[in-house]
Amino acid sequence: MSEADRHLALEMVRVTEMAAIAAARWQGRGDKNSVDKAAVDAMRQMLSTVHMDGIVVIGEGEKDKAPMLF
Repeated sequence: MSEADRHLALEMVRVTEMAAIAAARWQGRGDKNSVDKAAVDAMRQMLSTVHMDGIVVIGEGEKDKAPMLF
């Protein structure tokens, strides 16, 4: 694995961590849409700080009908 690949992998870990932390703040409140929105907002914010060239595609499919994920 190259240094650039390793750096990108660590940045993706940080993106995932921030999404999980943001979602955790809403856990147990009975508001799944707010959990999803918090995670997506945090993920998008963190992804905007990652220096990369590509297309990011996220989504959950039809399972939860969470339009904010697309």
